[in-house]
Amino acid sequence: MKENQGEVERRIPSGCFVKGFRDIKAEKRTAIKNIIESIFKSYNFQSFETPIIEYEEFVKGNNQNDEAISDIFKLQDKGKRKLALRYEFTFQLKRLAKNKKLPFKRYQIGSVFRDEPITSGRFRQFTQCDVDVVGSTIKDEAEILKIVSEIFNKLNIKFIIQVNNRKLLNEILQELKINEKDKLDVIKEIDKLDKLSEKEIRKNLRKYNAEKILSVFKKPEKYFEKYNAYQEIKELKKYCKMFGVKIVFQSSLARGLSYYNGTVFEVKTKEIKETLAGGGSYLINGIQSTGIAFGLDRLELVSNLDIKEKKILIISINQDKKAIQIDLLWKTKKRA
Repeated sequence: MKENQGEVERRIPSGCFVKGFRDIKAEKRTAIKNIIESIFKSYNFQSFETPIIEYEEFVKGNNQNDEAISDIFKLQDKGKRKLALRYEFTFQLKRLAKNKKLPFKRYQIGSVFRDEPITSGRFRQFTQCDVDVVGSTIKDEAEILKIVSEIFNKLNIKFIIQVNNRKLLNEILQELKINEKDKLDVIKEIDKLDKLSEKEIRKNLRKYNAEKILSVFKKPEKYFEKYNAYQEIKELKKYCKMFGVKIVFQSSLARGLSYYNGTVFEVKTKEIKETLAGGGSYLINGIQSTGIAFGLDRLELVSNLDIKEKKILIISINQDKKAIQIDLLWKTKKRA
C-alpha cells in the first residue's frame, strides 16, 4: 500500500541530511576556489565542465578492480539504463582529450560523489579541483608541483610535497620476486602505511610473501639511486629546483589508484592526517599525462585565508532615493 505523506515524514523527518551530505556556507570556499582558479588560468589551463551522471560502464572504465570504483553511487533511469554519479574527473578526461592538440591542459572544479564511510574530513559529496596535462613530460610534472606550491602559499597553509615513482616500486617488487598477480595488491597495502600501523601492514603483506619490502622503505634515499627509475625522480628534482619548489622523496608513497604509471605525489600538512592533494602520471587514451586533484573541503578546513571585506551600512531617514544612489555607487566602486 502506498505511504501517505504523514507516514513518510514520521519515518524521514523533514530537513534531515542524507548521511555524508550537508549544507555549506560558501563564502570562504568561494574565495579559495577563486584563488585556485586564477592560478590554474595563469598557467594557461582551460576550464571544462562535465556531466555529474554518466553510464556506469564508462565510470568504471578499465579500473574495475580499483577500491574507488566499488564506492560509486549507482543509478537507473526510466529507460532502465545503468548509470552512476562521477567519483572523480580523470575518467571523463578520456572523452575531453580526444583529438585535442597536445599538450592539452585542462582544469575542472566541481562536485564528485563516493558511497564510502565518512569521517571528520571525508564526505560523500565533496569538491575536487583538478588540473591535468595530456601529453606531459617530467617538466610538466614539476610545473604542476609549482602550481601546488603557489596555491598553498596563497592559502597560508604549511605543507610538504612527497613524491615517488611507480616504476621504482615495480623495480623493488621485481627485485624481491613478488608474484606478478600480487603486485597491485601489495601496492594497495603499501598505500595504507600512513593509515595503519606497520604491524598491521606487515601482517597483510605476509599473505603475498612481501613483508620484506618494509625494510627497504627504511633505507636512506641514496640507496635507491641503484634503481633505473630513480633517474626520473632525479630529473623531477632538477626541474623542481628550477621552479623553486621543494619536494621530499618518500619511497613508500604508492597512491592507491591502479592507473598511475610514473611519478606519484601527495601534499600533506600537520594540521590534519588526511591528504590535501594527490596525483601523478598516467595514460589517457594511450598518451602520457599527469595531474593532481585538490580537495576543496579539506583546504577550507586548514586554510588561514583572511577574507574580511569592508562593509558599510546605509540608513535611510526619509531619504530612500539618496540612500539607493549611495548604495549603487558603493557597489559599483566595489566591483571596479
